[in-house]
Amino acid sequence: QVQLVESGGGLVLAGGSLRLSCAASVRPFSDYAVGWFRQAPGKGREIVAAITRVGTKRYHADSVKGRFAISRDNAESTVSLQMSGLKPEDTAVYYCAARRAVTGDYYLEDFAYEWWGQGTQVTVSS
Repeated sequence: QVQLVESGGGLVLAGGSLRLSCAASVRPFSDYAVGWFRQAPGKGREIVAAITRVGTKRYHADSVKGRFAISRDNAESTVSLQMSGLKPEDTAVYYCAARRAVTGDYYLEDFAYEWWGQGTQVTVSS
């Protein structure tokens, strides 16, 4: 069983920055691929970013490319999402998700993930 706890959400003005963190209860965390998803009110859940087990490959959705950056620290069992240039349309609940991985792939579909955090709210005001 893997427990994931997100933190770092909040209210920010458009153009501002936030850093989300996802802390995992397991070690070694390098056994797990991780993704960040978000869900805005009335919309489906969408992938924001994903990272492979040891961070060699990273994915960012087109809507956040150049503004968001995913990273991980396996020694600390954490994955972070640095968000800058925030826009009102980035307002959503952000979730981290993890799955055990034996290959060097990242995963973009929510059904591929086994464990989820409780989510953290990000609100961007204009």
